[in-house]
Amino acid sequence: MQNSDNMANSLPDLKGSMGEHLGIKFITMEEGKVIATMPVDHRTCQPFGILNGGASLALAEMVAGHGSVPLCSPNEMPCGIQVSANHVGMVKVEKGALVKATGTLIHRGRTTHIWNIDITNSEGKLISTARIVNQIVKKRI
Repeated sequence: MQNSDNMANSLPDLKGSMGEHLGIKFITMEEGKVIATMPVDHRTCQPFGILNGGASLALAEMVAGHGSVPLCSPNEMPCGIQVSANHVGMVKVEKGALVKATGTLIHRGRTTHIWNIDITNSEGKLISTARIVNQIVKKRI
C-alpha cells in the first residue's frame, strides 16, 4: 500500500491493484509532474478494437492520485472527488500500442489538489484530456 511515508518521489508499487491489471507503468514522478504509460490491448479496449474511455479515465485517476500522495503529510491521503474528461482521438489495439499520460499539478491547496492529465498516443497526438480534483483528507484507516 502506498502512502506519503514510503513514497517520496519513488515510483508506485501497483501489485495487486487495478493499475497492475491494466498494465499501467509509472515512468517519472516529480513534485507536480507524473508520467505513466498504459498498453492498448485486450485489457483496455472496447469490443470495437479501440482504447476504452473508461481505461483512459482509470489511467488519469491513478496518475493524479499517485501524484498527490507525496504532497500529503503522513496522516493524510488524497481522494478523487471530481473527474472531467474529453476523449478527442482514438487508438487502435495493435501489438505494442501504448498511451502516455502526463499529469501536471495546476493547484496545490491545503485541502484540494487539481491535476491536468493529457493522454497521448505514441506519435504525441492528444487522445484524452482530464481534469482531476483530489480532496486531501485525514487517514481513517
